[in-house]
Amino acid sequence: MKTIFKHSLLAAAALTFAFSSQQVGAHCQIPCGIYSDDTVFKDLQTHQATILKSMQEIEKLSADPSKNANQLARWVHNKEEHAQAIQDVVAKYFLAQRVKTSEAESDQAAYVKKLTLLHKITVLSMKCKQTTDLENAKQLLTNIKDFETAYKK
Repeated sequence: MKTIFKHSLLAAAALTFAFSSQQVGAHCQIPCGIYSDDTVFKDLQTHQATILKSMQEIEKLSADPSKNANQLARWVHNKEEHAQAIQDVVAKYFLAQRVKTSEAESDQAAYVKKLTLLHKITVLSMKCKQTTDLENAKQLLTNIKDFETAYKK
């Protein structure tokens, strides 16, 4: 009996670790040349589309929460993961590597615009975690596109 309990406890611990560990970020912060800006922008838009879909499913399933509790939990978790992924890309890819502090000296207005848009994207991602307000998800996409335009100038 002790062996069964011990194996069950180990299995539960392994599952908890597997489902609670953070995913690796979008970039390793070395000059590997693997990632392209276009791919990263496409990924950001895919994350946003997933957040929007998750919000819509959460709203639909909330009509009968006791019947749909499992699916609701899964969609909420999905929304959280994709919003966090956007925040991670903003911090680890754009702020840490791509938006250069030297630009503040050469074109301060462009630099400030990029930082402002990245901040808005981060805050909107947070709001997408906190709510199912579709307007937050829509504004998130608008700001991602606005940042892409400003970034590529």
